[in-house]
Amino acid sequence: MARKALTDTLWDQLQSTMIKYGCYQTQNSREIMEAILWKLRTGAPWRDIPEELCSWKTAYSRFNRWSKTGLWADFFLAFEQKFDTEWVFTDGSYVRCHQHASGARRGEERAIGQSRGGATTKIHLSCDADGYPLHFKITGGDVHDSQIAGELIEMIGQADYFIADKGYDSECIRDKARSHNMIPVIPKRKNAKQPNPEFDSYLYKLRHLVENMFARLKHFRSIATRYEKLARNFKSMLYLACTIVHCKMN
Repeated sequence: MARKALTDTLWDQLQSTMIKYGCYQTQNSREIMEAILWKLRTGAPWRDIPEELCSWKTAYSRFNRWSKTGLWADFFLAFEQKFDTEWVFTDGSYVRCHQHASGARRGEERAIGQSRGGATTKIHLSCDADGYPLHFKITGGDVHDSQIAGELIEMIGQADYFIADKGYDSECIRDKARSHNMIPVIPKRKNAKQPNPEFDSYLYKLRHLVENMFARLKHFRSIATRYEKLARNFKSMLYLACTIVHCKMN
């Protein structure tokens, strides 16, 4: 018998968002969501979803359709008003791509790059002052953190402090943060010649919150290793994982 993870409280939160965005409700909607969560937790192929939950074709078609319409992002963004953006922590983390993640149709966005670890995807994540996931971008593993920092700052919009590690040590990134009324807390490299008066060692020590969130998200095996061929489907898995984390931490 498959172990279930969808509690009544979690289902009520997800169902309210589904109703809000006009999703078609069926008698087995909860079983389908349970099957998608089973896939997220185990990382197993879609065809291995236990029949006692629902047909794997039904689960995949529902997941893929909601991925196309952006509903998984809506689940996550339903928590947007609860974010505490006094401090925002940003970092990146690699995800190895399984061989099943290859073979997407030509022209489809894949977000897979070649890095030292082979075929990888990179998650660029921002967390709020409480350690909740705030915004993220996914790219190929060959994209440096600093290349995505500007986009993340645009997505964050407003915050008091932007806190990141030495990988973001760039005056362009600092200026971008200041233009959004954020104080950049980014350490200088050892060979830096200019002073860094905005650096706050206490806030920098709290940067472990974003590292902790990566560890929590990678408890889901579909996040720890990428199996999805398309970037939007892996991104949808990540949105769902962030939603589950929010629901459990609240």
